[in-house]
Amino acid sequence: MPHKFNDARRDKFPKAKYRVSNCPEYNESLRRRGDVTIWVSDDVVQKWRSPRRKTRGGQSRYSDLAIEICLTLRVVFRLPLRQTQGFVRSLAKLMGMALVVPDFSTLSRRGKGLKLPQNRRAASKPTTLIVDSTGLKVHGGNDWHEEKHGTKKARKTWRKLHIAFDPETGDIAATELTTEHVGDVTALPALLTDMDADVSRFLADGAYDVQGVADCLIEKFGHGVEIIIPPPTTAVHGKNAQRNHHIDVIAQNGRMSWQTKTGYNQRSRVEAQIGRWKQAIGDRLQARDFDNQIAEVKMASKALNRMTGLGRAVYERVV
Repeated sequence: MPHKFNDARRDKFPKAKYRVSNCPEYNESLRRRGDVTIWVSDDVVQKWRSPRRKTRGGQSRYSDLAIEICLTLRVVFRLPLRQTQGFVRSLAKLMGMALVVPDFSTLSRRGKGLKLPQNRRAASKPTTLIVDSTGLKVHGGNDWHEEKHGTKKARKTWRKLHIAFDPETGDIAATELTTEHVGDVTALPALLTDMDADVSRFLADGAYDVQGVADCLIEKFGHGVEIIIPPPTTAVHGKNAQRNHHIDVIAQNGRMSWQTKTGYNQRSRVEAQIGRWKQAIGDRLQARDFDNQIAEVKMASKALNRMTGLGRAVYERVV
């Protein structure tokens, strides 16, 4: 909104400049992201094999941890399943570990429905939650071939990734993957299902401006949660007192003043997180099966949170 509001006179004032104040620490954290020992724990040998089950049925050869490590390395380094098997096998050999690596078919089969708890850091105080969504490609024709050689346009499939971002810790608090036909409001209850943090403020764009979102947030976090969602220009008063107050403030002081007072401009941080996802992980899902795609997204969010834990850039404005 600020960029659109000032677009006609953007050349009249200089753009704000920032610099990273902790360059040595941040550079080292970026190097450590490529260190394979970050992604493989020291006790991996003891936990590699699955514990024997005491109920009827076949015995699993590999533990969930072994499958998670292999698939996480696949997501981080963008490897096909067969190359993932070879990569982990060579890594175990170089590290002197006597491990039998799961084959590619086992990785694909065990990836479906794999339970992955989110490894987000606990906030020191009631936190702010920022929610947004984006699209991830699945498969489709090559745009260059379509334009250069006039090939028939292929039907492309994509998924919708919903992200809940914690700006205090910089972690992805929750993710939800849906088909392209599921709206943001419909996916919100499932996105917040595993959230156990104390949320005091909720920020989202105008697509979430419906009464069902407010009811869902109050049921999940209590009546004390502050809901900051911009109402449309044609909005009228309803039964939501917070929304009515936002409408009155915007009508009296203007939308830009309302954004500054409520801190709505912080919502851009989740868009930056989406850009970080597509740069570090990619804008395309590798798996074809929907259940495997869900597991892939969970592993990607855990990997990004682990990267954040290694170190974050600290910015300061240049005067």
